[in-house]
Amino acid sequence: MKTMGAAVLACATLLGAGTGQAAEISYVRVMSCKGPDAAMELYVPEGVLTGAIPSKPLINGLYALDLSGALKGKHLERVHIREGADHKSIVVDQYTRGLPPTTIPMEGGTVDFDNRFGTSAKCEKYSSQ
Repeated sequence: MKTMGAAVLACATLLGAGTGQAAEISYVRVMSCKGPDAAMELYVPEGVLTGAIPSKPLINGLYALDLSGALKGKHLERVHIREGADHKSIVVDQYTRGLPPTTIPMEGGTVDFDNRFGTSAKCEKYSSQ
């Protein structure tokens, strides 16, 4: 019985040690692009736009690849987003897939995200809402 009590105490201690909650982060869509095979969207944390999160040269954002038309669903992946050196574009680094960074004009334009689904994507103007 003592062994069982010690095991319960050990489990409770381990479970209690990891009860910290993750911070909830709201994301805002700042750019939408449409290609012949898929739609793409970029999201940044809302706090970056409101000033609640200090501005940094590199923002951790989300890239949505909507392949619903091909019956493959909508996928989200983490990306790094930064302002281009010309201050007229944003650079999206899809580092999780090892793709080269994509530069998108803030006024909108046609870009290639990748060679599989994201080619000839027409992007709308950057919107910080």
